[in-house]
Amino acid sequence: MKTLVILAHPNIEVSRVNQRWREELLQHSSDITIHEIYKAYPDWNIDVSREQKLLEAYDHIILQFPLYWYSYPPLLKKWFDDVFTYGWAYGSKGNKLHGKKLGIVMSIGDKKENYTPEGSVSFTVDEVITPFKASINHVGAVVLPYFAVFGASFQATDEEINQSAQDYIRYIYEYQNEVGNLSD
Repeated sequence: MKTLVILAHPNIEVSRVNQRWREELLQHSSDITIHEIYKAYPDWNIDVSREQKLLEAYDHIILQFPLYWYSYPPLLKKWFDDVFTYGWAYGSKGNKLHGKKLGIVMSIGDKKENYTPEGSVSFTVDEVITPFKASINHVGAVVLPYFAVFGASFQATDEEINQSAQDYIRYIYEYQNEVGNLSD
């Protein structure tokens, strides 16, 4: 089984984490396809049919992005709104994503300890990404556990980022062939 990574970073050239992750993914290009939506759609005019056909071709899909203000980058939101259409992704005739495995991979600028009920964010990452999980559940796909690196803005060292890139690849391969419902 191959993996499709929907990479949504509006300025990846300045991202230490997402750029390093992309480099690592490219080393596994026989098993992993990277689709950078900010490069594919600089004018924000999403080719819905193209995106739907691409998603239909894969059973293991990863959404990779920096967590921005506790949500996703704006083009990824538009991509969801445009691509996950009634009659294709959900509804009486829409089941094209049913049973596919979808994972969420994020770079998070803040420290991990801030993503607790007692931390400055006051919510866990699982709570913050509830809308993603709800959307994935709504279309009948399997929600994979998220993967994240914290401190992406300032605190993460080059060694930690390099290790996270290797851990990301392990995460992909771990869930590529998993079967069953992995939702939490």
